[in-house]
Formats: sequence, structure tokens, C-alpha cells
Amino acid sequence: METSVVIYVLAFASAFLAAQSVLGFGQDAVKTAKLNRRLRVQERQSSVADLIVELRRQRGQDADGRGRLSLAWFNDLVTRSGLTYQPVLWALIALGLGIAAAGASVYFTGNVLLALAAGLLASTVLPIMFLKMKAGARDRKLGEQLPDALEIIVRSLEAGHPVPTAVSLVGREMPDPIGSEFGMAADEIAYGSSLEEAVKKLAERTEQPDVELFAATVRLQARTGGNLAGLLKVNASTVRARQKMRLKVKAASSEGRASAMILTAAPFIVMTGMHLLTPEFYGSVIHEKLVQYGLGACLVWMALGNLIMRKMINFKV
Repeated sequence: METSVVIYVLAFASAFLAAQSVLGFGQDAVKTAKLNRRLRVQERQSSVADLIVELRRQRGQDADGRGRLSLAWFNDLVTRSGLTYQPVLWALIALGLGIAAAGASVYFTGNVLLALAAGLLASTVLPIMFLKMKAGARDRKLGEQLPDALEIIVRSLEAGHPVPTAVSLVGREMPDPIGSEFGMAADEIAYGSSLEEAVKKLAERTEQPDVELFAATVRLQARTGGNLAGLLKVNASTVRARQKMRLKVKAASSEGRASAMILTAAPFIVMTGMHLLTPEFYGSVIHEKLVQYGLGACLVWMALGNLIMRKMINFKV
């Protein structure tokens, strides 16, 4: 009996260690892939100039770092999102969304004009909303990583390294998104740009308030002099304090955000359930103009309510 128990315990321990090893290997592989995203691009380029041009192209910029699109706000949104700029693929996805929305509208309402409007909105609004979500998530990640990046720079400066070396160290040692951003700044410095120009372009690419504070600190120190390591220490502590305040605000507004999500999702869930259980409930009257206008007015009213709730819970820190 005791021998069987020992065998079971050893088998369980072996399985647990094997699973832990596999999970650990997968986490290390994912971390390495994230850390080496910019470095993989660097391996395929023959010079620093080609690397800078390729990195800018992937962010929707031309060889000089300017936006490639005529709409400046949309170009800035693409750059901030961090997604690889693929206009043909994006156009096909937007077209597919528009066709799907138009087909669903024709199926449920039978109104061709409403289907065209739904297809146009889906092909334009949904991609922009997705880009805004990606840009917002990337901004938050940049803010979380920035204090650690500043501490790496401070330690490198205190060890006697020059500022470009400290910046390139962040690009090599930290994962995306801040690793790629500081790596691009280090590449621009290596190609001949000044430190002030590189950090200015870094702030313009990200449009993140904490990164803009870092860029302003570097530019101010370059003009007036002083101990850059000491200034960046204060900068790092300031960014951490702002992050804590943002988390407090998020916790305080969590109830409002949860209410907004529930109130927004509930009508769609109820309508979907009623359509699946009793299709004739709306199916027999959905072609009436009054019902269509009423449902449209409900959607507009719901959108206005969401905007008002967003203003109530969206605090700037």
C-alpha cells in the first residue's frame, strides 16, 4: 500500500514538473519573441539607414519620418497603434466588414438604404475603433514600462556610459512597445540625428504624456545643462506617482464602467435571445417604417447615453 502511494506521488510530481517546464519554456519563448521584434527586422537589413526606413515604413511613415497618409489624425493613430502598416490587407478587412454589416442589415430589415449606411459605418467606424483600442492599450503599456526604462538609463549613466548607449540599452533589454520605440531612437542617433531630435520624434510617434515629459526633460537638460541622471530619477518617480493615481481613478470609476457595459450589452442580448426563441416577435413587424425608425432612434439614444457615461467616468490624470 505504501509503495503504491509513493509511486502515485512520484508520478504526480513528475507530471507537475513536466507541465511547469513546458509552460516556462513557452513563456520564455513568448518573452524572447517580444523582446526581439525589432532585432528580427535589424537582422534582415544591411545598414542602419535601411533599418530606419523599414521601421518607419512599418509604422506608416516615409523615409524622413513623416506621415504617408493625407489625413494627419489617421496617420498618427496608425503610428500610435504599433500595428504593421498594411494598407491592402486593411482595405480588404474593412470591405469584408462593410459587406457583412450590409448583408445583416438587409436580412433583418430589408431596407437597401439602411444596409448601405450600415455597411459604410462598419467599414469605417469599426476599423477606427479598433485602432483607437490598440493605441490606447499601447499608451498604457508605454506608461507602465517607462519608469523601468528610465531606471535602466539612470544606472547606465551612473556607470559612466554616454546617453546614446543608455538609450540603446533600453532598446535591447526591454520588450515591446518601449523597447522598439527606444530602439528606433537609438538607431536615429547612430545614423546622425542629435539626442534632442531623436527624443522629439519619439514623443511625436507615441503621443504619450509620460514619454513627452521624458523628452521635454532631455531637451531641457541639453539646453541648460545639469545632472541628467538626477533629473531622470525625479522623472521616474513622477511617472510612477501618476501611474498610481491613474489606478486609483480607475478603481473609483469601475462601478460606472461596469454599469455602462451592462446597460449597453443588455438590449442586444435580449433582442438576440428573443429573435432566436421567437423569430416572429420582431419578424412580423420589422418591415414597418415606424418600427425601423424606432429601433434607429433607440440606437442613437443609446449612443448618446454611452457618450455621457464616458464623460462621467473618463478622468484625465
